[in-house]
Parts: sequence; C-alpha cells; structure tokens
Amino acid sequence: MQNTRKVYVLKLYVAGNTPNSLHALKTLNEILEQEFQGVYALKVIDVLKNPQLAEEDKILATPTLAKILPPPMRRIIGDLSDRERVLIGLDLLYEELQDDQNKAWDEQ
Repeated sequence: MQNTRKVYVLKLYVAGNTPNSLHALKTLNEILEQEFQGVYALKVIDVLKNPQLAEEDKILATPTLAKILPPPMRRIIGDLSDRERVLIGLDLLYEELQDDQNKAWDEQ
C-alpha cells in the first residue's frame, strides 16, 4: 500500500504588519516547517491591500487562517498561538491520533 501525503492549501488573512498579524505568520511558519514538511502552499493576504479578497471569502476578523484543501474547509481566527488548536483545525492532530490508534490495534 502506497503512503500518499495530502497537500495542504492555506490562506492567512492579515491586516497589515500588526503585532497579531506578524505573530500569526511566525507561528504558522514554525508549525508548517515542523509538521507539514513541504506539503503545503501558503498564500498570505493583506486585507488592507486586498479588501475585495476578504469580502469574497467572507473574512470578518484578522488574522484568520483558512484551510482550503484538503476538504473540509476550516478557519482558525486569532494569532495561532494555541498550537494544538491549530493542528486540530488543520486536521493534522486528529489524523496523528487516528494513526496512533490504528498502530495500537495492529500491534494487538
């Protein structure tokens, strides 16, 4: 059985270079480098420069991280400092828990 990895397509909506925006971007980059190991595409959208994109995507607060792919689409609002919440929101932690449970069942 071939182990295929999902590719994550993410959008981070920020409002300029505010402390919250910068913190969210720094935190997200750390999580992506540690957990996603190159299987992601990230687009950072400054809603002050591109308000139409925020309006089209119904973004009401910043920073907001939107996971576009794989489905289902998810949004995480805030500075992303709660790593576990971010991983659960991106479905990564849930998959790791499932993998751990499956390995435990296989070992029995």
